[in-house]
Amino acid sequence: KQWYQRRVAITAGREKGHWQDRIVELGGPNYHKIGPKMLDHQGRELPGNRGYKYFGAAKDLPGVRELFEEEAPKPPRKTRADLMKDIDAYYYGYLDDDDGILVKLEAEAEAKARKMAIEEWNLKKETGEIDKMLEEDERLEREEEQKRKKYRLRLCVDTTA
Repeated sequence: KQWYQRRVAITAGREKGHWQDRIVELGGPNYHKIGPKMLDHQGRELPGNRGYKYFGAAKDLPGVRELFEEEAPKPPRKTRADLMKDIDAYYYGYLDDDDGILVKLEAEAEAKARKMAIEEWNLKKETGEIDKMLEEDERLEREEEQKRKKYRLRLCVDTTA
């Protein structure tokens, strides 16, 4: 019985299409373009359903009923303003120092780093590396000063010529 109802629905739609074609041939309005869309059992237009048309009891067949059911609307996307609404100073970490824990940890790390730097300085001083480093710095400064003097002399010679 179901196949018969489906067949009748398809045949009725085909016959309706032939009549609409004949109306256009005789100079009447084109109901394919302006005619009613496929409607569900409550009279609402079905979105994107340009294929088969079901009439009467054919709408209650398994699989056809799902065509007429609407999907649940998707939740609206959050706007930029909604996303930024909850961002404050805590998000950026500006108030992390207020709890006192971070200050204590930083003080311990700073003391440890200072102690290691002093030990390293004393070790280099004992081995004579500090003196070598100071001599190298002085030599580089003398070279830079000589380059600057040559550059200034060139500028003076170029402007007088």
